[in-house]
Amino acid sequence: MKEKPYKALLFDLDGTILNTNELIIESFLHILGEKFPGKYDRESVLPFLGPTLRETFHAINPELTETLIEAYRTWNLQHHDQMVAPFDGVVETLHKLKEEGYKLAVVSTKRRDMIDRGIKLMNCETLFDTIIGLDDVTHAKPDPEPIELALERLAVAKEDALMIGDNFHDIVGGQRAGVDTAAVAWSIKGEAFLATFLPTYMIHHISDLLAIAKGQQV
Repeated sequence: MKEKPYKALLFDLDGTILNTNELIIESFLHILGEKFPGKYDRESVLPFLGPTLRETFHAINPELTETLIEAYRTWNLQHHDQMVAPFDGVVETLHKLKEEGYKLAVVSTKRRDMIDRGIKLMNCETLFDTIIGLDDVTHAKPDPEPIELALERLAVAKEDALMIGDNFHDIVGGQRAGVDTAAVAWSIKGEAFLATFLPTYMIHHISDLLAIAKGQQV
């Protein structure tokens, strides 16, 4: 555990600070239900939360990858603003962290336009010092590239940064980049699942970061 304050906090978006779980699940169920009737249910699409759309749809049917991606994005965009909201305490905590001088970043596997849309819905457009989306990198999490790019843009050493996320991509990606990690216990994947990846911290409410950022125990 760190005994001095962090300088930067890197946040995954979906399932970490923005509750997009139902939107994503329903998007998959709608698109896959049309193409593969009766094959997928709620439990079977849960593993698709986290990887890039290209990874997921290529594994399902390589020949339909582009068609499925386009259909997913169209349905997702149409329902986005009505189905997403920040998790409890997120907006207040982000504002406090910013006021206390921490550098904040979003590191996501989504495209930048959809990241910006989610952040705008949260009214947090002014809080993040940099945003790393799928458009910015060659390799998505769990490859360390997105996190390393965020550190470079923030001019922060890996020892001074914390990656916060709801899936193994965030934890493993952070570990590969050499930063400390915090898993969120409200992940739809479950606290026990995330614990198997040995994050530095397991947080049960976003406000836990106010102490962790200072190097304090929670």
